[in-house]
Amino acid sequence: MSQPNPSSVARALTIAGSDSGGGAGIQADLKTFAAFGVHGMSAITAVTAQNSVGVQGVQALSPEFIAQQFCSVFDDFGVDALKTGMLGDSDVVVKVAALIADAGLSRLVVDPVMVSKSGAHLLQPEAVDALRCSLLPLAMVVTPNLPEAEALVGGKIASVSDMSQAAKRIHALGAQWVVVKGGHAEGESVVDLLYDGEQVRTLESRRVHTSHTHGTGCTYSAAMTAMLARGATVPEAFAEAKRYTYAAIQGNPGLGRGHGPLNHQLDGFR
Repeated sequence: MSQPNPSSVARALTIAGSDSGGGAGIQADLKTFAAFGVHGMSAITAVTAQNSVGVQGVQALSPEFIAQQFCSVFDDFGVDALKTGMLGDSDVVVKVAALIADAGLSRLVVDPVMVSKSGAHLLQPEAVDALRCSLLPLAMVVTPNLPEAEALVGGKIASVSDMSQAAKRIHALGAQWVVVKGGHAEGESVVDLLYDGEQVRTLESRRVHTSHTHGTGCTYSAAMTAMLARGATVPEAFAEAKRYTYAAIQGNPGLGRGHGPLNHQLDGFR
C-alpha cells in the first residue's frame, strides 16, 4: 500500500543510519535511489563518525525523533516502497515496525544490518529477537548476508545448500521473500539466492577481488527498494539489484585506506 502519487516519480524511503564517509547507510541508499530515478527520503536512526578503516563513534537518535522524521515525509510525500538498515536496538526496531504497520506499507525491504565491514556492532544482540518477531513478519523482502543469516537462524552456512535451508527458516519467520547473499563465501563465484516459500532461484557472478566493498549490503537492498517503488516484481528487483551492485563494485573509485565505497554513479538503471 502507498499513498496516491500525483507525480510520475516513484518515492522510496530509507530508515537507517548515516555514514559520514558516504559509503553505506542513508548516503548509499539515497545515491542508489537517484541512480534508479527514484525520489529518495530518509529517517535517520543514528549518526556515525566513520570512514573506510572503521567506525569511530555512534550517536543514536531517539525512537520518538525517528518517528517524527517518518511521519514528516510519509504525511507529505507518500511512500511507494521503503527499506530499513541500521536500527541499533530493540526499542527502535519495535518503534519502526509499528510505524510501518500503522502506515499500511507493504513494499518493505529489511536489510538486517548487524555488523559493519570493519567489525563494529550496529545492532545490539537483544534486538535480534525484536527483528525476528516485530519486523520480519512485515517484510516483503529480507536481504541478509551470510553472517546475518547465520545470526537469524543460529547456525553455520557453508554451502549453497545451507543457504537454501537458511532461506527457508528465515521465510518461516514471516518475510514473503528471502534473499541470502553469498559474498562472504569462499570461491571465485558469488551466488545469491532468492526464496519465496516454494521456489529457490539463484544468480551467480564472478567475484571482484577488491577491498572496496563498503556499503554493498545497503546498495543491494536500496536497489531492490527502488525497483519495487517503480512497480517491479521481486524477481525483477533481485536481478537488477545484483547487476547494479556488481557494477558498482567493479567501478569503485578506489577511495580510502580500508574498505572503500562503491561507485553509485552508474548510467543505465533508470
